[in-house]
Amino acid sequence: MSANLTRIRAAFHVHSNWSYDGKWTLSQIAADFSERGYDAVMLSEHDRGFDERRRQEHREACRQASTSKILLAPGIEYSDASNTMHFLIWDDVPFIGSDLPADEILTAAHNAGAVVVFAHPSRRAAWKSFNPDWTRKLAGIELWNRKTDGWAPSMDAPLLLRGADALPFVGMDFHERRQFFPLATVLDVEAPVTESSILAAIRAGRCRSEAFGLSLDCFLHGIGARTLSLAEFCRRKAAPLYRKLSKPAASRKQTVTNP
Repeated sequence: MSANLTRIRAAFHVHSNWSYDGKWTLSQIAADFSERGYDAVMLSEHDRGFDERRRQEHREACRQASTSKILLAPGIEYSDASNTMHFLIWDDVPFIGSDLPADEILTAAHNAGAVVVFAHPSRRAAWKSFNPDWTRKLAGIELWNRKTDGWAPSMDAPLLLRGADALPFVGMDFHERRQFFPLATVLDVEAPVTESSILAAIRAGRCRSEAFGLSLDCFLHGIGARTLSLAEFCRRKAAPLYRKLSKPAASRKQTVTNP
């Protein structure tokens, strides 16, 4: 690595309570992610409820919540009118709008020079509606989204990444504590660490995705992939029982009495 580059760990696809369904404040996110060894958090607030004024206010709030140990980079997750195609967009570009066609979102972001990542291809089978021509406007595609894919990478994303210039990204899709997971993007950025230097590293391809501190490649093939697939299968099977048992006793009784 060049002497003028600094290696950092960043968490991608994180929602604060600036999103309609987010739980944590920006200050809580800064503190907890910093304790877990992250140097930056790439926020991706839902576009619902945003406009240009709120986007500017969010940028300022991220600046104020950042500390000497961790940078919060503001971003927006745009969704199309059908709420199927989602795009994570970073950089200081004017608010694009809500409920727009996917092509319009991508074109506006591309023309503004933004960094764009196609989010959770497996959610609502979004990968089936993916246009291969979009890859030239994308910095990356989420190969592993914790909220949608669980404990194993997406089985659909590799099809979109095959032969494409887009990079594989990992995203927590963090809304609350249970979505913490040892996923990280390691970037080699030019000091000092700023929003601009992080985005420049992504554009230059000076980044790679990791899980459990290991290269993502370890979990795409062989025993690593089989182990995670089995873990995710067990998690999904156990989830309904866990939710049932975690209900208060009165709620469980009500469920039995009034099926």
